[in-house]
Amino acid sequence: MKGTISMEDVPLRRFHFGVVLAGSGGQFSDGFILGIIGIAVSAAAKPMHLDATWMGLIAAASLAGIFLGCLFGGPMADRFGRRGIFSYNMIAFALLSGAQYFVTDPWQLLAFRVLLGVVIGADYAVGKSLVVEYLPRKSRGGLLSLFAVAWSAGYVVAYYVGYTIHNSDPGNWRLMLAVSAIPAIVVAPFRFLIPESPMWLVRKGRAAEAQANITRVFGPNVTLSSASMAPDAPKRANWSQLFSARMRRNTIVGCAFFSCQVIPYFALGTFTPKILEGLGVKDPFMGAMVYNGLMIAGAIIGVLIIDRLPRRTFILAAFYGCSAALLSLTLLQGYQTATIALFGIFACMLSAMTTLNPVYTAELFPTELRASGAGVVIACSRIGSAGATFLLPLAMQDFGTKTTLLACFATLLLGGLVCQILAPETRNLKLAEANPGKSPDSSAMTMSLYDGNRGAKGMD
Repeated sequence: MKGTISMEDVPLRRFHFGVVLAGSGGQFSDGFILGIIGIAVSAAAKPMHLDATWMGLIAAASLAGIFLGCLFGGPMADRFGRRGIFSYNMIAFALLSGAQYFVTDPWQLLAFRVLLGVVIGADYAVGKSLVVEYLPRKSRGGLLSLFAVAWSAGYVVAYYVGYTIHNSDPGNWRLMLAVSAIPAIVVAPFRFLIPESPMWLVRKGRAAEAQANITRVFGPNVTLSSASMAPDAPKRANWSQLFSARMRRNTIVGCAFFSCQVIPYFALGTFTPKILEGLGVKDPFMGAMVYNGLMIAGAIIGVLIIDRLPRRTFILAAFYGCSAALLSLTLLQGYQTATIALFGIFACMLSAMTTLNPVYTAELFPTELRASGAGVVIACSRIGSAGATFLLPLAMQDFGTKTTLLACFATLLLGGLVCQILAPETRNLKLAEANPGKSPDSSAMTMSLYDGNRGAKGMD
């Protein structure tokens, strides 16, 4: 067809912003559901008779559920399609969120938090895969990084909403949990407007249906690139392929990159007031508000720089910068303003790095394994983050705040070292050509371990 253009090279159109809105709205809901639990569980501690073990279990419950949702939701989306899960999980969000209002025992709240986590996990794996497969490669980083901004916004807004409710009625922790249904209800209708991913349809041998979806949203002159029709691409994905010689390195990088940042993110973010109190801050709730405000600032900074820096440069600078901030924090003695400022700077850098999560994870895996790969990577990260969130109040109780911060420092340093050795450069990679190990120069995924920056420039 004369004048055709690849879907990954099409200029930005209104549909692109619509699909990002549908996906990022879900991320806002995800962040809100996870963010509200920190202040809600603190408010529920006395009326529900929660000790440190129950508080840790309930705070970590959603993270454990995310593990299950990612692990099984990703392969289901790669096998049966992205759109079904993407469309209906916001409804499940709303129902489960509202049901929390009626809990009477800790085990009931624990069960609902696990179920919410399962829904969130499926959304993480499926939503990002569907959205990224519609976006043009030149704008992919900036647009998909809005997911992290939306997630951070939901997480922070939840804290402010919880703080407001707590100030007006300290015992109304049920309302704090139930209001998380509101953003899910708002987002749900937008998701039904997004058709199935053309990339996924093509890999399932449904090229005519894929082209019909492309024509519907972009017009008749837009098509998929020929690379997306790769004959050697397996039509049916399974977890074992993620650990094959072709994919093993990218799977390890994805797990290390994601896990080593979210362990301190959730552990410290969930119990920010307790951390600040342990560091001698007199008004830990106000300090936590500063922390959360700078998380938003960091996410915005991440959006502004994500397409200006090679992926490796961004990742390494963030890991090592966060490590240095936490190490410095453990050395401060009695300087409240400096403690809050340094903790805020740490939050800003860590939040900026999270803008890479949906982008880099999607770029590490080919279409037929994208949701499965994202699911395994996020599931792996949630094992660590759930364990860390559960253990953090116990660790602070037994070993002290600064020792706990040193453990988080070591986690971030490990992530930086693994990514420095193994992480590939993927900026501007065409997703249809994301096929690690296919040939030495078939994609940026196979470049030299130490040639990330040069490879990124070569793809511009």
